[in-house]
Amino acid sequence: MTGPALADAFVKLHARLAPAPFVPEVLLHQADEPIGLWELTEGEFRSEQPPPFWAFAWAGGQALARFVLDHPGEVAGRRVLDLASGSGLVAVAAARAGAASVRAVDVDPLAVAAITLNARANGAAAVVAECADILDGDAGDAEVVLAGDVFYNERLAGRMNRFLRRARRAGVSVLYGDPGRAFLPERPGVEVAAYEVPTPLALESVHTKHTVVWRLP
Repeated sequence: MTGPALADAFVKLHARLAPAPFVPEVLLHQADEPIGLWELTEGEFRSEQPPPFWAFAWAGGQALARFVLDHPGEVAGRRVLDLASGSGLVAVAAARAGAASVRAVDVDPLAVAAITLNARANGAAAVVAECADILDGDAGDAEVVLAGDVFYNERLAGRMNRFLRRARRAGVSVLYGDPGRAFLPERPGVEVAAYEVPTPLALESVHTKHTVVWRLP
């Protein structure tokens, strides 16, 4: 068993299918014990694998998914790009809200496996997962770009911000969710929604985080 089959088996072994806390309409493979899985992936896949962001429903993604489900007109009938998709929560929400297609992109092969499994569990046939770093390029044929919780890392934040703003200048609608991460841009855009989102205490040190959905003007 190699490649995608091994990744699928890893996700199924270490994450349990359960509703996302703030978006219970969506089932996700989620880790019960965050720190143990974090240490495991660092050990087994050191130098190749990023941390297992795919195994948790992060606050920014939960807020964005909630917004999309509650405002389906943002994506219905449109081609969507879910950037740094992680678990695929936002991608699945977009598909459930009626997106014509959803391209869910992440740099982690395990995330791609998780996105595929989660899309299948939710009957979200519109979601196609892709393992790639596209931040130095453009949004392709997407009409909407969604990004949940992407400003947690100084090295990536600048590239992420530039990508989103290029997409907006090209006429693409851009929405992203953020719980006040350290590298949120100084001018984040227009606030369209705010939520108190439940979070794992082991990861965030709090039970909820105030999380905003921003639109680039």
